[in-house]
Amino acid sequence: MPPNDITFYQRFEADILAGLKTITIRDKSESHFKAGDVLRVGRFEDNQYFCTIEVLSVSPITLDELTEQHAEQENMTLAELKKVIREIYPNEELFYLIAFTKN
Repeated sequence: MPPNDITFYQRFEADILAGLKTITIRDKSESHFKAGDVLRVGRFEDNQYFCTIEVLSVSPITLDELTEQHAEQENMTLAELKKVIREIYPNEELFYLIAFTKN
């Protein structure tokens, strides 16, 4: 089986499968994806494949630029979203917003 291209924490799996989470915010190490890329998605915890997504866009963003709309696309509140990003990337300032659709 081919390797996964991108992983998500297991707690986000249901939201992705339900189409409730349609963006992800990543650091520079995952900024290379391009619109039209079709990615195999795995769980971060065990790398178990669970779906395929198509990248719609990739754009740079800072924490201060995040809006309620972004939070809705993540299926959480803006405060929750900022807290989650800070926990995952405590020292980063510039992020990349990857919009996607589940195939």
